[in-house]
Amino acid sequence: MSKSFNRLASVLKLEAQQGYQNKAVVGGLRQFISFWISQAREEAVDEADMAFIEQTAEALSDYAVLPGKMARAGIVQRVLEKLEQREQRVARLEPVGEPADRPLDTKPEKEISSPVSGETAVTEAVSDDEDWEQEEEDGEEDREEEEEGEIEEAPSRPRLTRPAAAPDAEGVGQNVIAVRGVGSHMAGLLANLGIETIEDLLFHFPRRYDDYTTMKPINRLKYGEQVTIIGTIWEVRARKSRRNTTVVQAIISDGSGRIQATWYNQPWLTQQLKSGHRVVVSGKVEQYLGRPVFNSPQWELLSMQALRTGQIVSVYPLTQGLSNYKLRKIMMSAVPYWARRLEDPLPDGMRSRLQLPDLATALNQIHLPESQEEMLAARRRLAFEELLLLQLGMFAQRRTWLEIPGQPLQSDGALRRRFIASLPFALTGAQERVIDEITRDMATGQPMNRLLQGDVGAGKTAVAAAAMVTAAAAGSQAALMAPTEILAEQHARGLSALLEPLGIGLVLLTGSLSAGEKAARKERIAAGQAHVVIGTHALIQDDVAFANLGLAVIDEQHRFGVDQRAALREKGPQAGGQTLTPHLLVMSATPIPRSLALSLYGDLDLSVLDEMPPGRQEIGTHWIRPRERERGYGFVRGQVEKGRQAYIICPLVEESDKIEAVAAVEEYERLSQKIFPDLRLGLVHGRLSGAEKEAVMRQFYAGELDILVATSVIEVGVDVPNATVMVIEGANRFGLAQLHQFRGRVGRGEHQSYCLLVADESTPDAEQRLSALEQTNDGFQLAEKDLELRGPGEFFGRRQSGLPELRLASLTDMQMLQAARDEAGRLFEEDPLLEKEEHRLLRERVRRFWEEAADIS
Repeated sequence: MSKSFNRLASVLKLEAQQGYQNKAVVGGLRQFISFWISQAREEAVDEADMAFIEQTAEALSDYAVLPGKMARAGIVQRVLEKLEQREQRVARLEPVGEPADRPLDTKPEKEISSPVSGETAVTEAVSDDEDWEQEEEDGEEDREEEEEGEIEEAPSRPRLTRPAAAPDAEGVGQNVIAVRGVGSHMAGLLANLGIETIEDLLFHFPRRYDDYTTMKPINRLKYGEQVTIIGTIWEVRARKSRRNTTVVQAIISDGSGRIQATWYNQPWLTQQLKSGHRVVVSGKVEQYLGRPVFNSPQWELLSMQALRTGQIVSVYPLTQGLSNYKLRKIMMSAVPYWARRLEDPLPDGMRSRLQLPDLATALNQIHLPESQEEMLAARRRLAFEELLLLQLGMFAQRRTWLEIPGQPLQSDGALRRRFIASLPFALTGAQERVIDEITRDMATGQPMNRLLQGDVGAGKTAVAAAAMVTAAAAGSQAALMAPTEILAEQHARGLSALLEPLGIGLVLLTGSLSAGEKAARKERIAAGQAHVVIGTHALIQDDVAFANLGLAVIDEQHRFGVDQRAALREKGPQAGGQTLTPHLLVMSATPIPRSLALSLYGDLDLSVLDEMPPGRQEIGTHWIRPRERERGYGFVRGQVEKGRQAYIICPLVEESDKIEAVAAVEEYERLSQKIFPDLRLGLVHGRLSGAEKEAVMRQFYAGELDILVATSVIEVGVDVPNATVMVIEGANRFGLAQLHQFRGRVGRGEHQSYCLLVADESTPDAEQRLSALEQTNDGFQLAEKDLELRGPGEFFGRRQSGLPELRLASLTDMQMLQAARDEAGRLFEEDPLLEKEEHRLLRERVRRFWEEAADIS
């Protein structure tokens, strides 16, 4: 028996001889066990040992407070029995005896009270044989491979060596089957992850790391810290929430204490998390009823080899049938050999200025780090490269836009001043500043390429109208493209009242017009009789010709991609045998943090309306629980009785077996039949045809409906000044920017407006989002918070059209983003087409980076 286990046996036998008075060692068994556990872990020979050590520590830590000698004797004798069984098992080198997964102070299938909820659950007592059953699904295959000797005890980690000759850049383009340890079956699994070549494998980065050098015991955890722990699962149970969502909870112990981990809507975890399993759990330590808990943490089964060697272990995105252990093993074989066969696209001078490691070193250190410093340096290098490629692509798009000259649109400003004077309100300082920026841009022969940002109600339309007046005064035409017909019609009604008294002719062109009406309006456009043209995608059809298009305005620009912008550009006038590029103004009512705007729209200049018109009322926003929904309905009814209208937003179109959320179709039927049977309700969602959606929205706009039940399709919609209430079901499922857009559908008239947020599940992130929305109506503040909470990948949904995917870079890192922009600008001043030999690889990387984005978009 090992020294530590011998010492434990001796102490417990002495404790029995002394009558279980807790005097066998100075300080008592609790103090002894706190020193014993670390040495015992070092001498552990297998998983059963590790589980036994933690269970022993857990049982003896409360020895002093056990009631009476009988209870103490039971614990001591049980530990001694387990020690004897361990000695026999180690001698035979195979697991025997009773299960190692059962707590020492319990009997099989004894009910254990949860320290958090007070509820009881039967602890699963599984045998050692049962413990190894689900190999592929839960990673137990890793342990079997260790026992069978397929890996060496504490293998030395391969390190990068520099090649004597120039690296072979073509080698990494081979199929991944060329990597040692990858056969046809494994290649098929890797293909499920998008890994087909060796280069794909090298750039399949870890999603997180388990740092076995800095593990913390549970009794030393602090609320709010992000940590990784190792422990044994003591019990697992599942329950149903009020909305019938499955909640899985596990109690995890490491000998120093216990912590509860909770996962939401993942019922399959009850098959993967088993009592007695040793797990690595990573997450934020939170507080619930005075106890530490994890909510939705990352987890995986413990690798004994990594624990013994004290490594930082990479944890990768996986696919069914592929364990982390297998993928790490492949990486340990592939990275040191193949990483040095990749040529580095970053010039030496750039790496030296920014103190970045070369590509081979960075790849080696991101996959196989020996320290946190190595890993962070590698991530910094690779993230910078991504941002540089992003910015170089933006510069290239900007250069392409500016290659074809525009036409200067100049006037004495008299017509614009008449327009401003005719407005029924005074412009804000921000509006005046932005109009001046646009006017200066349009007066040059270089085509304007500007993004106008402003919160809901900040006055973007007035600014765009001033720009269109400037174009008309210069003898040119302006076009405004909106995402929906009803929004185009709204723009046409509002602008015609302002522009036609100035002698500016306006035409509306939409797809629903009759063929004869379309033809007549196209003739007016082609003849130059229409100074301002407003429409939808119909504006960029091939048969629409402008006499002299000088300004293109795109409303709600994130609904349109780069292709639509390019199509409008091609509508410019001919001069000298080429098409002049119209000035471009794109507008967004989705506030975007400046860091994100630099990345998403680096090819555009940025104007921000950061001032709201005086007197604009704030929308009262309240977060309510599902049980308060009836009160919310009562409030909606009260507003309707006052002659107002309301929106009710649902996260889904129809009920889903996989997602527990309120669905629009079912909710519409329920509300119509049971809650508001005497009111007029309408339904609009994404599965309706464009014509059907338009028809319902027209009814709501006309006041023919009291309540509109909808999905996110009304995020961008028509102004309904009479709508004063917005109820958002499943508000926790939307991002802050989207919630703010929903809220912006109300508060457009003279009446006080309200937004009710109904959260069907409460998670820490959801609570932060909903609390932030209650506290402010400032869209830019909310956008910054949303970017912080959800990251850029979800800011506009799955992906902004045409934007490459960033694997490592964070668009919230302004310092890194600015460094990338500076380096991109320096490169473009020196070599705009990246034609020099030292920029050859970088040019190729930029091309591939943006081509991949185009393929996925």
